[in-house]
Amino acid sequence: MVTPYNLDQAIRKVPDFPKPGILFYDITGILQTPPAFKYCIDAMVEQYKNVKIDAVAAVEARGFLFSAPFADRLKVPQILVRKAGKLPGETNEKRFSLEYGEDVIQIHTKDVQAGANVLLIDDLIATGGTLKAAAELIGEIGGKVEDIFCVIGLPFLNYAEMLSDYRITTLINYEAE
Repeated sequence: MVTPYNLDQAIRKVPDFPKPGILFYDITGILQTPPAFKYCIDAMVEQYKNVKIDAVAAVEARGFLFSAPFADRLKVPQILVRKAGKLPGETNEKRFSLEYGEDVIQIHTKDVQAGANVLLIDDLIATGGTLKAAAELIGEIGGKVEDIFCVIGLPFLNYAEMLSDYRITTLINYEAE
């Protein structure tokens, strides 16, 4: 059983970062508060304990912080979703549009097993663009993503529309301020 924890107290809200008018939700406070971090991992385990998960994939870099202990608890492999040029060896990549331009993500080709059910994890979901690209890339390599987990959700940015093909779970949501 997961004990409720008020994550809002641990999440730092940083105004005007990375640019004026943006309120940044910083998970560093969760990492600085062991009971908050434990709550997040315990809640993830509880949420997915009866779901068949063959691997977890995490988006660079803050997604790794939550996916690694979760993958360890479930005894499943972890797949790293990284920015272009960060992974050695053979990779598959996906180019996608961002609000302010374009980006490229990569995954080691051999890390995704054919037919594997992959849980996609990140710290925060805003518009959903990066997560959609990651889910599509996993699918192109041969895996399948049905579920996406993020600690923080910003539903006012309409990620549910972008990710309508996936079940999305968040621990805390924020509305526009």
